[in-house]
Amino acid sequence: MVGVFDVAEYVLSEVGYVSTMKLQKLVFYSQAYSLVALDEPLFSDDFEAWVNGPVCPPLFRAHKGLFVVGKGDLRAEGDLGKVAKEQAACVEHVVLALGKLSGQELSALTHAESPWLDARNGCSDDERCTAVIAKQAIKEYYSSSACSNVAFANLTS
Repeated sequence: MVGVFDVAEYVLSEVGYVSTMKLQKLVFYSQAYSLVALDEPLFSDDFEAWVNGPVCPPLFRAHKGLFVVGKGDLRAEGDLGKVAKEQAACVEHVVLALGKLSGQELSALTHAESPWLDARNGCSDDERCTAVIAKQAIKEYYSSSACSNVAFANLTS
């Protein structure tokens, strides 16, 4: 299976330098798109429902202390060659649909969607939370008609 660092490097190869918040959200949406379109996760790592939206802790540790990252900047090895054609298509779709949004805009988008909201389970907006956002909850929401996220429009019609 492809790892989160492989996917993150692929995202960075597509978008160039971005805020770490934007990277986290594009990787999250790539995972969600794969769960819906391919019926399997891109990688095994989970996302947690942090204050600023979904965060994958291993990816966070790889960019901790940095605000902006580009290809090769993560403190972990990512291999673009491991990302198969259909997996790359998921990332490319998400980047095309959401890549123009800022990290803050992507964070706001996740805050309006049930996977993050449900995982936080009543935590206040500024309360620390490390609850895992279940892959099944991600798949169910982004494949449902309740999802209005533009990246998933052609999958939920």
